[in-house]
This record gives sequence, structure tokens and C-alpha cells, in this order.
Amino acid sequence: MLGAAARGLVARTLHSRAASSRANPPFAKRLTGRNSMATAAWDGSGTQEDLMYRDECILVDERDNIVGHDSKYASHRFISEQPRGLLHRAFSVFLFSADDKLLLQQRASTKITFPSLWTNTCCSHPLYGYEPTEVDTPEGIADGSVLGAKRAAVRKLKHELGIQPESVPLDQFRYLTRLHYCAADEFAENQSVSGGPWGEHEMDYILFIKPRKPVTIAPNPEEIDATRWVTREELREMMADPALRWSPWFRIICDRFLDKWWLNLDETIGTDKHVDLGTIHEVM
Repeated sequence: MLGAAARGLVARTLHSRAASSRANPPFAKRLTGRNSMATAAWDGSGTQEDLMYRDECILVDERDNIVGHDSKYASHRFISEQPRGLLHRAFSVFLFSADDKLLLQQRASTKITFPSLWTNTCCSHPLYGYEPTEVDTPEGIADGSVLGAKRAAVRKLKHELGIQPESVPLDQFRYLTRLHYCAADEFAENQSVSGGPWGEHEMDYILFIKPRKPVTIAPNPEEIDATRWVTREELREMMADPALRWSPWFRIICDRFLDKWWLNLDETIGTDKHVDLGTIHEVM
């Protein structure tokens, strides 16, 4: 875990930026056209707090219609003015080995939101303002191609786990469905030291992938403290361990969906049996 001095520094910096934001209240910015959506490639440089302010989430309504964009900082704050944060697009990647083991990660203790929690392989956000675009269109969602979410997944798999893009080509991802959920960071120590309270209010795109070639992982210590490949039974044992903490979105997916998707993984990834493009599952 972060030492008290380091965590205090993060808190003071975020509070200072928050005070500036209150002086000039941030409003969700509206998308203004194709040209405004393409600036440059994302390079992942900077600290965790830099990314909180620089990266812009894609804001949507409850039907997944785009309504604007705003920083990750603004989108994830659960405060009186927005007690459920700002609803934004996200993705959750479940990456499996050739023998059907799932790759888990433990989020780094230095993460501002949900530090030290165990979760699925990779979970993050498609971003506004980068090229190639990560903003999925209604047509791309309707036909299941969701290239924006898949590009974001490839980008973050490299950033967090060191997985090279050629190991996880876009056409090997299977987009299954969307979840709409809202969950606060329930651990008080996370709220008190880094400008919280924080939470997630997401339209989460579920992506499964079983790469045809073995992947090599090199976790980024700024993002990940630990990784583990697990079978279904090993995951059950881990989740029954009271010493381990889990992300709320992963618990929701495990409780409601994961077992049936994992039971016959080749069928899930190779066919449309579990694909549900039209439904947004409300799991509030």
C-alpha cells in the first residue's frame, strides 16, 4: 500500500485541482463532430492523477446514447451535486488461456479509484478525442462490431499488462452484451486519502477473448500489483476468501453471468449463442 506521505500528497494535489474546478464548474462537453474526435494517439504517459484529468470519458444516457464527454476525475466523483457520478462507457475484458484459465489482476495500491481490488483481466474506458477513434457509433453497436471498445481494450491490455496488440487482434474479441451498473467505492480508506468519495457508473461492454497464440504479460506496476491465471473452481475459492477484495463490477458479472459464459468457452467465443446486442442489462 502507499505510505501515508505519498497518499497524502495525492490527496492534496487532487483537492487543489478540485478547488480550481469548483471555481470554474466543469460541465459535460458535447461531442461536436467527427473532426473534434480525432487528435492523436494515446501514449499513456503521466501519473495516475495526470490521466484522471487528461483522459476524457464518453458520457451516455441510460439507452447508451452519447450526450458528451468529461474527465475521468469528474466522471468518477460521487458528490452531492452528482451522487452517482456521470454515466459513461466502459469495457471489461476477460482473457483466457488455451486451457480455459481466466487471467485476473489485482489493481495497484496506487490507483486512485478502487485500489488493491481483484478483478477481471482488464477494465477501463474507451476515450474521447483520440485517433483511431474509440467512440462507437449506433451502427457499430447494433451489428456488434464495437471497434471503439475493442481498440480501447487493445490499448489498455498493452498499457496495463504489456500484451502486444498483435497478440490480441480486434477480430478475436467476442462482444457479448452491455451492463448498466452503479457502485461506490465502499472502502472508507480509499475515500479519505485521495479526494473521494469515488465510484463507477458505467455502461460496460463485455469482451471475451481466447488468443490463438500464447500471450506474454509484463504487468505495469503503476496499474497492477499482481496477476493470476485461474480455473472456475480456483476463482470460486478466491472469491470465498474474506481476505481478498473484489471490484463491484466483477462481482456483478460473476454472480449473474460468468459461469454460463465460461462453462463452454469455445461456444461462447466462437458462436452467437450468448451474444445479446440489443439488451442493456440493468444491474443496479
